[in-house]
Amino acid sequence: MALKAEILLPGDAVTGGCLALTAPISFWGGVDPASGAIIDARHPERGRNIAGRILALPGTIGSSSASAVLLELVHAGKAPAALLMDAPDAILLLGLVVAREMGWPTPPAFRLPAADQGPLADRMITISAEGLITIA
Repeated sequence: MALKAEILLPGDAVTGGCLALTAPISFWGGVDPASGAIIDARHPERGRNIAGRILALPGTIGSSSASAVLLELVHAGKAPAALLMDAPDAILLLGLVVAREMGWPTPPAFRLPAADQGPLADRMITISAEGLITIA
């Protein structure tokens, strides 16, 4: 199975386990910036950790603080290895842009429809720098 994702923020190829969320998430109040744990008590994946995972987001729940939380995750070394987003979230992606401006290693971000994210759940996948997704 191979999928093609649209590049939102380029980066190197990445391989890792895919955490495909089953519901949208707010990074502000939903993810612990010190550990990467999902802490939203109402989220289906509460208790799972996004650190080092390829994080598939079927949607985000906006807050202007989302970029700051993602920036903190990058700084703490607890960011996802890559983001797969159903739709671009400029506020969330701003955290990655700022992290790059600070000279910190940042994960790439891609657009992949939510309908294509589910089959990647808990699988080892590789995303090429060009956005080609394969199951490792």
